Amino acid sequence: MSSRREAIFVITRWLATQEFPDRMIPEGPDRAFITDLVYTTVRRRRTLEWALERLLKKMPKGETEAALLVGAAQILFMPDVADYAAVNETVEAAKVASKQTAGLVNGVLRNLLRQRDAVRADLEKQPVGIRTSHPDALVTRWLERFGEEETLALCTWNNTPAETFIAVPPGAPSPLPAADAPDAAPLPPNYFPLPRGLRVEEVPGYAEGAFIVQDPATAAAIDLLNVKPGLKVLDACAAPGGKTVQLAWRMGAPADAPQLLVALDLHEDRLATVRANLERTRQGWVTVCQGDLAEGSLAALEPFGLFDRILIDAPCSNSGVLRRRADARWRWTTKRMKKLADTQAQMLEHALARLAPGGRLVYSTCSLEPEENRQQITALRKAHPELACVGVEERIPTRSHTDGAFACAFERQP
Repeated sequence: MSSRREAIFVITRWLATQEFPDRMIPEGPDRAFITDLVYTTVRRRRTLEWALERLLKKMPKGETEAALLVGAAQILFMPDVADYAAVNETVEAAKVASKQTAGLVNGVLRNLLRQRDAVRADLEKQPVGIRTSHPDALVTRWLERFGEEETLALCTWNNTPAETFIAVPPGAPSPLPAADAPDAAPLPPNYFPLPRGLRVEEVPGYAEGAFIVQDPATAAAIDLLNVKPGLKVLDACAAPGGKTVQLAWRMGAPADAPQLLVALDLHEDRLATVRANLERTRQGWVTVCQGDLAEGSLAALEPFGLFDRILIDAPCSNSGVLRRRADARWRWTTKRMKKLADTQAQMLEHALARLAPGGRLVYSTCSLEPEENRQQITALRKAHPELACVGVEERIPTRSHTDGAFACAFERQP
């Protein structure tokens, strides 16, 4: 199938199921362009719908809707795509559905192309949610917290393609050629930006496990955990395994001193990714097991007793990584966030039951919302006065120029 046909297929399925778009994009020589088409359409969905509704009596459903969204995304937000290709190739792709679909798509896209300047001018007058394609509930709370200027900057940041970063073991050199490593904002010493257009698999050392893909915002949680050789460490929400690998690097392979690193996750299919990352990076000594931290179903951990270090990179609303996970903005609701906050609180309680006296627990999220971050740790300290907060790190993308993240370290007093 053509690249636009593939993109229409992915968007049709995404609209119907809300599955993760990246898992539906096929491998192949056109994957980069298909990914750009899909993610531009997903992140700009609300704006695209607003623009198309000006030209339609009623928005169609199914493949016709998907074709219109993909075509409009190219016309309004992909300047590198020639206008004739945005229209003609999208119409050809729509013909697979039906001639009637193709006719409608052709008429609407050509009309949008003629009115593009007027549409863009009118768009600038719209509320932030429409202008930047974000849900109103999220924009409203950000306006109250950050103010109009920073909220607009944050939404704008979320609509830019995310960079890819690689992380190497502490002290290891970058596997990227020096000429290919662009200047950027200050990064943790073992993180490096991947040049645009270079596939991760093409970087020297990939097959040998010389690095992992990881955003530098994650460094805060790893640093706060302060792992050392000889400790018993639990990565309680391990998938996809990037933080697990970094913990293993810092602990070093077991030698004279006995040590333990356990990677725990709820979903077996996600644990397969953890195992694959550990295998590629030559960290086969790490123990991988399945368990539900939220429910306290942790029979697999019983043989290990208490842990000296526990990392909870908790499931969250993802509001700090909407640039990287463009589809997450359309799942965001206050109700869902509060439900996630309840789950996070349960995870913290169950993890504390596994923490040794004098041990350290780090709680982290990729959320910007107080209910998932500072309010969680305030409630935890009130319920457990034996916990001392020994460090807090917060990343706001407009200030850190990284993914959004929050991390707090507690120590249980002996």
